[in-house]
Amino acid sequence: MPSDTTRGTILFGHGSRDPLWRQPIEAVASHIQQLAPAVHVRCAYLELTPPDLPSSATELVSLGVTSITIVPMFLGVGRHARNDLPVLLAALQVSHPQIAFDLRPAIGEEPEMIQLMARIALS
Repeated sequence: MPSDTTRGTILFGHGSRDPLWRQPIEAVASHIQQLAPAVHVRCAYLELTPPDLPSSATELVSLGVTSITIVPMFLGVGRHARNDLPVLLAALQVSHPQIAFDLRPAIGEEPEMIQLMARIALS
């Protein structure tokens, strides 16, 4: 398992023209940095909002990261998570063959997130 200093995490969202849209994802990135300061974390967006996934991955690689976890910040698996993201990941693996990429399920499909959303809805 890579050390925290060689690990990177990319929070991957859809993107929006509205600059306020990215605040929740950036807040998650900030919390990750507080919980694990040695882990390099970046945000990336599919469209309409920079940076894109290849730019964020390249930045992490330039920092010496050898393992990158990509966390799709989607509630469910729609067309973007099902079709676009695997194509982007395949291109990253070609561009950075020395990097171990780990694509997580959409955040909204994680059992802990489902339980948390249910508790919030009931509060």
